[in-house]
Amino acid sequence: MSKSATSQTIEQIQTLRQSPQQILLGQLLEMSSIELEEKVHKELVENPALAPTGETDTTDYGETEERDDADNDLGLDRIDDDDVAPTHTETAEEMQKNDYRSDDDIPNYRYEANNSSADDDYYIPEAVNQKSLTDYLEEQLAECDLTEKQQSIAEYIIGSLDDTGYMTRSLYEISDDLILKENIDASVDEIDEVFAKIRNLDPAGIGATDLRDCLTLQLERAKATAANQLAYRIVDEHFDAFSKKHFDKIIDVLHITRAELDEAMHAIAQLNPKPGNEFAGDVADTAQHITPDFRVEVDDENRIHVTLLNRVPELQVEDYFKAQYGKIAEQKPANRRERDLNRFLIDKYESATAFINALKQRQQTLFAIGQAIVRWQSNFFLSEDEIDIRPMTLRDIASITGYDQSVVSRATAKKYVETATRIYPMKQFFVSRISNDNGEDISSREVQITLKEIIDNENKKKPYSDEQLVKMLSERGYDIARRTVAKYRDRMQIPVARLRKEL
Repeated sequence: MSKSATSQTIEQIQTLRQSPQQILLGQLLEMSSIELEEKVHKELVENPALAPTGETDTTDYGETEERDDADNDLGLDRIDDDDVAPTHTETAEEMQKNDYRSDDDIPNYRYEANNSSADDDYYIPEAVNQKSLTDYLEEQLAECDLTEKQQSIAEYIIGSLDDTGYMTRSLYEISDDLILKENIDASVDEIDEVFAKIRNLDPAGIGATDLRDCLTLQLERAKATAANQLAYRIVDEHFDAFSKKHFDKIIDVLHITRAELDEAMHAIAQLNPKPGNEFAGDVADTAQHITPDFRVEVDDENRIHVTLLNRVPELQVEDYFKAQYGKIAEQKPANRRERDLNRFLIDKYESATAFINALKQRQQTLFAIGQAIVRWQSNFFLSEDEIDIRPMTLRDIASITGYDQSVVSRATAKKYVETATRIYPMKQFFVSRISNDNGEDISSREVQITLKEIIDNENKKKPYSDEQLVKMLSERGYDIARRTVAKYRDRMQIPVARLRKEL
């Protein structure tokens, strides 16, 4: 009788692991002030190792910027390196955890904390609703060279996107709906041509049909680095292996090193799997629950003061857990009960420490981005005249702060700036660029304000037609199409000329 041979082999496998600290930071960064207060309260209830110090966090996130009247551009060159928090890079798995989490309803309880003096002047600023995904896409669409038929098709396609920005319907279904509901006879090829233009709009990834498509759309626009090009190949050609985290298989098939794979994974981690999420939510409901994240004040010498408002208490680890954590490493548990107790103490101590650190990182990241936005839009904060809002994109702020565009997007979502008169959503300061007759960049908001000024001053007995408005804007240096004028007019809820006419 032969004996069966047995053997043991040792195999070393490397895997890409997520950092719980990074996941936590991503979640905190996306939260509004109200959500953050609720999160802190929940942690205080659930973790006995975490405790408030008894006062609101006194960390100074304020900043003063002196106005130089000789320089209307407050210069992005005035941002010191010390003011900018280090770039945070997420892993692919962390990205999925952060972006695919369910947004629970805000609890009824609000943790009360206030860092204002009792004798401070109090006022209720005007809340400004933030822009919806549809508004944002249609604003960009107005700058595209579309026929009236294409414009109608594009508006219907945008209306068919889901809240995350994905297209979940086929072009054949849209073609059928257009003829039945809109009386527009459009072939699939015509619809596809317009759909391609929409997929080139911001945010990158909009109009994607699935996750793979969404990531490739973003990588196509990314800088042509070796890491980004490899990331594109992984998502485009090996998405199944990527989604199942078969990283060794990807390495073998593509003949790459572990270091190259790590760089590609970092590139993918910076993408946004749900590009429409930053516009999600009921706009009307949002306006009822606004709590500003920043206060911007201008003193008598035209110096701009930026303060990151903090309404959560300063946190600390309970002394008992600190002391026991230090002893655990030096003592061997005598029995199972003591071992379980040690594990409980370790878990709660490390969870409390991680939460405190992530909260501080969140504040540093948010302040660096908020500070850059206020400096870029300094002319507006000095005048609070919307015509002074400069063209600004996520890429502009990302280049200043060193953060990725996805981090800037998350940090500005559901965040608000309070001034002496109003509260503004931070997303309002991201506006598209238009070139005037001199080739200078101007904001689309400037054109809208000028358009409104012309209409406000028209003779109401003979109001201007859209064609006349185009001509008058052209005389002021704004060369835009009639359909763009109509789009801006509709956005400002200004009716057509015949409805503005007064007897």
